[in-house]
Amino acid sequence: MNTEKVKEEIKKNINRTVVIKVYGMRGKTSDYHGTINAIYPNIFTIIDNGFEKSFTYRDIITGDIKIKYM
Repeated sequence: MNTEKVKEEIKKNINRTVVIKVYGMRGKTSDYHGTINAIYPNIFTIIDNGFEKSFTYRDIITGDIKIKYM
């Protein structure tokens, strides 16, 4: 998987509801439920309960985050 493929996948699903699971240090995880808001060259953003969260495409490639489309 490369960055361009990930960007295309995200772009196809803009304004769609997603669940993003972030894998942190020491086995901790965080879940974010929101809508894909914007796409930029290196990041994409979601709106989660009125707050904007940003993630990089690299995070998906490396497995630091998992994205599930609803």
